[in-house]
Amino acid sequence: MEECDRRLIQQWLDKDQQLRQCVEEHQKLEKKLEQMQARPYLSTEDEIEIKKIKKLKLAEKDRIEKILARYRAMA
Repeated sequence: MEECDRRLIQQWLDKDQQLRQCVEEHQKLEKKLEQMQARPYLSTEDEIEIKKIKKLKLAEKDRIEKILARYRAMA
């Protein structure tokens, strides 16, 4: 994520409940993904779960981008 996007998120995080929820969910998924990928061995189920987490994380990032696009248009 670009620095200008990070600043925009920080600017609106306390004012926009939807943005805050998306960012928190994205961070939660990132932590879960890191934990799973740190395992020395991944089962087939683990690999499927990792793919699912990556898709969910990407969906949250897309939601964040849509919200940020609204704020960029206002500026």
